Amino acid sequence: MSFRNPDQLGLVLDVCQSFAVDNGAFSVHTRGIPFDLPGFYSWIEPHLAHPHWAVVPDVIDGTVEQQRAMVATWPHRKEYGAPVWHLGLPLEYLFDLCNDWPRVCIGSSGEYATVGTTAWWGQMARAMRVLCDDEGRPLCKLHGLRMLNPEIFSRLPLSSADSTNVAQNVGKDKNWRGTYQPPTKEARAAVMRERIESINAPAQWGFIVPE
Repeated sequence: MSFRNPDQLGLVLDVCQSFAVDNGAFSVHTRGIPFDLPGFYSWIEPHLAHPHWAVVPDVIDGTVEQQRAMVATWPHRKEYGAPVWHLGLPLEYLFDLCNDWPRVCIGSSGEYATVGTTAWWGQMARAMRVLCDDEGRPLCKLHGLRMLNPEIFSRLPLSSADSTNVAQNVGKDKNWRGTYQPPTKEARAAVMRERIESINAPAQWGFIVPE
């Protein structure tokens, strides 16, 4: 769930065994609104407990120095947060994060903004060389931002991933054709959820880049 829509917290607490909180910084950035960092930290504090965690705020399109400074503002225990490494940032920064934090989020930005392209997979392969040991086992837990496409997460050793795919597509009638189309949006969501949950991410990176 996102800090951008805090009214959804009650529902999430009622139905979810575990959840992650997105800080919503990108959403306010695109609208030219200052991000309420103290407000975010104060709001999530009562809800951070195993297995719940939150995405540590980052500086949108910021330098490594700006990212390090923002990560340093995290006021809670590290197991309750996950900093973001964007594919456009140096691999050295990724190495530092995966050695300092138990969980790291991987985001797509810059020339690697589109998930699944040839360039994206090339940079992801380089990142996996940093993130994994010689057996392909991750040095920390990995969370894939916008990576709930089975064609993506089935090839990467992710502990978790997120996407707005279900929310974006349950209302698009043109995507649901045929004799056995689900009759409601809830049924459509169930079909998409089942497709995602029927496939697991591998425990190890296979050192294979899709063509």
